[in-house]
Amino acid sequence: MSSTGWTLSIIAWFLTISAAGAQESAAPDPLFQSNEVLEVRLTAPMETLLTERPFEEELPGKLQYTDAAGQAIELNINVRTRGKFRRDQANCLFPPLRLNFKKSETKDTLFHKQNKVKLVSHCQVKFDYQQGLLREYVAYRILNVMTDISFRVRLLKITYADSDNKRPDETRYAFIIEHRDRLAKRHGKTVLDVPRINSKYLNHEYMNLISVYHYLIGNTDFSQIRGAEGERCCHNHVLLGNEGEKTWSVPYDFDQSGLVDAPYALAAPRFRLRSVRQRLYRGRCYNNEILQQTIAAYQDKREEILATVSEVDMANNRARKDMTDYIEKFYKTLDSERRVNGELIKRCI
Repeated sequence: MSSTGWTLSIIAWFLTISAAGAQESAAPDPLFQSNEVLEVRLTAPMETLLTERPFEEELPGKLQYTDAAGQAIELNINVRTRGKFRRDQANCLFPPLRLNFKKSETKDTLFHKQNKVKLVSHCQVKFDYQQGLLREYVAYRILNVMTDISFRVRLLKITYADSDNKRPDETRYAFIIEHRDRLAKRHGKTVLDVPRINSKYLNHEYMNLISVYHYLIGNTDFSQIRGAEGERCCHNHVLLGNEGEKTWSVPYDFDQSGLVDAPYALAAPRFRLRSVRQRLYRGRCYNNEILQQTIAAYQDKREEILATVSEVDMANNRARKDMTDYIEKFYKTLDSERRVNGELIKRCI
């Protein structure tokens, strides 16, 4: 095939995995239309949130920020803790939060159309934990480069203020994740609530793109087709689909990956990996026939992915270099037919 023909085939392939039969514009909500760091102040009963970690009960709070016109905006919200591993005080001193906005207040603000959103926080006050948060934010941004069928994120510099005056103010990085319902809506899809799905019902081009993405970031803490016992499908994935169409299994939560290399991350024992930094391909063997197309798509986005790492202020050049080197090793594999054969094709499941 000529270079022009190959380029056109890759463009067509990208359109296949990016077009989701959208019923409305696929433009993200206002909050996610910029990658600039947003400075906010969250006032809430922080002492209660950190010590009692309410999961069902929501506590009253306020979110303040300055909009693009320089106007101070204050929104009344409700706050509770969320998650499992990071909500456990044995693992994290600062739990992840869920912010519940009041729709009547958010119209014509940056938080328009936001309702219940996940806030990923810093877990511990140690420097490497803060770096881990930024690295996970970068992981989401890398997937945004590869496909618009992915969760958008917005980085915050957030000051936590205790409304009961029991704790001093604390300023840290955090990021908000697009709600699954908003992701589904901008692509004209529905969130599917099922315990598992047969992989034959998944869009194979998208599935393979995500399988290689997990390999890129060194992630094994996921399942594209089933949830953990007692949970809906899928483990660190959400299913988006419509009747009569192939389904998308969209990933989230990358803190256990090698690219993020969180201080608390552990390699899954069942895979017998030396550490979370060791990559393991878990793509499906029946997708090997489209693997070269997937690889070509990643090769095409190589510089954009590396630029994404460079543009985020890691506050530590060593962390940025480590992420860059880790990604370059991924591309070193893709550049070698022998390594692709040995580490991807022959390792498929």
